[in-house]
Amino acid sequence: MNKTNLIDAMAEDAGISKAAAKKALESFLTNVEGALKKEERVSLVGFGSWSVSKRAAREGRNPQTGKTIKIAAKNVVKFKAGSELQKAVN
Repeated sequence: MNKTNLIDAMAEDAGISKAAAKKALESFLTNVEGALKKEERVSLVGFGSWSVSKRAAREGRNPQTGKTIKIAAKNVVKFKAGSELQKAVN
């Protein structure tokens, strides 16, 4: 399912226009992104939670040349599925 399919499904389920569904989805994504940029946790009970984790700098190896390279530290987004989502999938 891509973004367009999701917007179509949201519009149909909620009985709203596709434009309204698109606006709602974009608002959701913007707010989740904003919270994660502030390193806040976003939690939807039963669905799951997003959080930011720091990945330390480390050394890696170029598989083509075998040369050692330095990989910079960075923040990564983690998602942990909630119990209801896990039950629905299994």
